[in-house]
Amino acid sequence: MVELTRTIRFAVGGPAEAGPVHNGFAGWPAMAGLGAHYELDVACRGEPDPVTGYFLNITAIDAAGRRDAIPVIRSAFGVRGAEPTRTLATALRALEADLPGLSRVRWRLSPTYSLEMEPTDMTSALIRQSFEFAAAHRLHVPSLSDEENRRIFGACNNPAGHGHNYRVEPCVRVPVADGAPGFTLRDLERITGAVLIDHLDHTHLNADVPEFKDLNPSVENIARVCFDRLAPAIREAGAELARITVWETEKTSCVYPAG
Repeated sequence: MVELTRTIRFAVGGPAEAGPVHNGFAGWPAMAGLGAHYELDVACRGEPDPVTGYFLNITAIDAAGRRDAIPVIRSAFGVRGAEPTRTLATALRALEADLPGLSRVRWRLSPTYSLEMEPTDMTSALIRQSFEFAAAHRLHVPSLSDEENRRIFGACNNPAGHGHNYRVEPCVRVPVADGAPGFTLRDLERITGAVLIDHLDHTHLNADVPEFKDLNPSVENIARVCFDRLAPAIREAGAELARITVWETEKTSCVYPAG
């Protein structure tokens, strides 16, 4: 079995656009005046055809997204009190009737914020939001020799340390009742800011953060410390921290727990 994902980019807020698609990469309908640009990641699971190698033609996903999901989002855009999770649930139900094997839909409402739902569980949704903190660290294990530390960690073993702008993305499973979550993006931002970012930002992890007193601050350990620190606070607010991703650089990230 495979999972095939297609990203559909589009703009809402302007007049509905008909006619040929001139720039599907950037998004269609295109932006007309002031509006909002969104992305939908539509994922389907199934077995590929043994002859063609196709499980599902991506044009079918595009067509269903533009026929079933975009009109739902367009109609909710600008409506006072419109709730994104309720809107996504409505779009998901419409897509499910059209797409065999629909497994999940992720709505990227901004470059940092997204909602995700699965047709098999409409009682919960995943909220993701990105945060950033700046910190210095040194990778060094006292039980190893200086030579061994330099061999393993290279420049990251510099005694003066070095710094990163870390990006952190908690993924929180929230209960959904009557189409609306009991735990909101504002809750996630408030809790993560107070519990995690304020604790780590503009620190030297080895010297200033108690969790790393005897723990090497690798990106793997940073991800686990972030999860362990944030999960209880999220739970107290009525949601569940499913996983957390930490980017040490644009090219290097770690997810904890995996899976």
